[in-house]
Amino acid sequence: MAQQTNVANSNPTFIGRIGDTGTYDASNNRDLYLQLFSGEMFKGFQHETIARDLIMKRTIKNGKSLQFIYTGRTEAEYHTPGQSILGNDENAPPVAEKYITVDDLLISSAFVYELDEVLAHYDLRSEISRKIGYALAQAYDRKIFRAITRGARAAHPISKSGYAEPGGTQIRLTRSGVTNATAAYDSTCLINGFYDAAAALDEKGVSQDGRVAVLNPRQYYKLIQECDTNALINRDVTGTALQSGKGIIEIAGIKIYKSMNIPFFGNFGTKFGTAGDDNPGVTSPTNVGDFVGEDMLDDEAVTTTSYGSRNNYGTDERFAHSCGLIFQKEGAACVEAIGPQVQTTSGDVSVVYQGDVILGRLAMGADYLNPAACVELIAGAPVNDATEVTDGW
Repeated sequence: MAQQTNVANSNPTFIGRIGDTGTYDASNNRDLYLQLFSGEMFKGFQHETIARDLIMKRTIKNGKSLQFIYTGRTEAEYHTPGQSILGNDENAPPVAEKYITVDDLLISSAFVYELDEVLAHYDLRSEISRKIGYALAQAYDRKIFRAITRGARAAHPISKSGYAEPGGTQIRLTRSGVTNATAAYDSTCLINGFYDAAAALDEKGVSQDGRVAVLNPRQYYKLIQECDTNALINRDVTGTALQSGKGIIEIAGIKIYKSMNIPFFGNFGTKFGTAGDDNPGVTSPTNVGDFVGEDMLDDEAVTTTSYGSRNNYGTDERFAHSCGLIFQKEGAACVEAIGPQVQTTSGDVSVVYQGDVILGRLAMGADYLNPAACVELIAGAPVNDATEVTDGW
């Protein structure tokens, strides 16, 4: 189409510009427009985390730790006529306490240069904020899952003679012909382990409400692949829901979830290599990057010169044979002082640096509560292996 000539230029009103005089100026034509944030950080956190909703969660304010009280059991006895009733002569029920401390502030941040935002053809802030949410959610889940693993190896805080409460449970996955770490991916071993865990939880008086399991993706899909023979799939679940991995498998009343953040043979989620006592044997799909199959030495404890975790989450060698978790919601708790939040710079800071820092932050701590509600699946080692059972982390 030919360009029109002899047509007067318009005189637009720049409603986004500060001031009412002067010519069009690209540096100030958006001064009055709001700089919106998509909220993707929190969406990313909610999408990625699963542990937060599977255990007890408490919010703390104006304090550094939260106290949890344990109350043990008492016993019934016959009354002797004429004898005064002054309470149990052994001072039952016994009580104990536990504190969960808030770790130091956990952050994930990125600096967004304003010019990059102008030139980019996609929503730069939304994408970055989503990745920030993923990073915080990953750390959140990893802390909780390691805390549950510790609980599975711990005795109950109430240990009064004659009134001791049950502690955690370890179950070794094994069957005839399968005794090493390959049992972690053997569906028969897994199913047997689930029923053993359910029985142990029943025997220890743990409620059936809120029982869940978390396996790594390969274990989960192994059960899916053999659903024709193991009859684990809820027949009401069909179509795409069958492959969603959102707890659609249930064994012995225990809903199963999958996560790459559980302790797994000293790594997170999966471990590649030749099968043996210390490895279930999975061929790497290649080009997995630095975030798949990474070891677990990522949690720094507080020292005199650095900030970090104020709860004990263990190191990778303590999870050398761990390959799955089964627990009830009372097994662990997390304490939040600052829930997942997002902050962005603005004003003079943005002017000086010509961009903004997007910051996601979180202050939380996690630990086991009721060890009886925690079950750890292990493979390739007996449950009485001292390096696996001791709570000396």
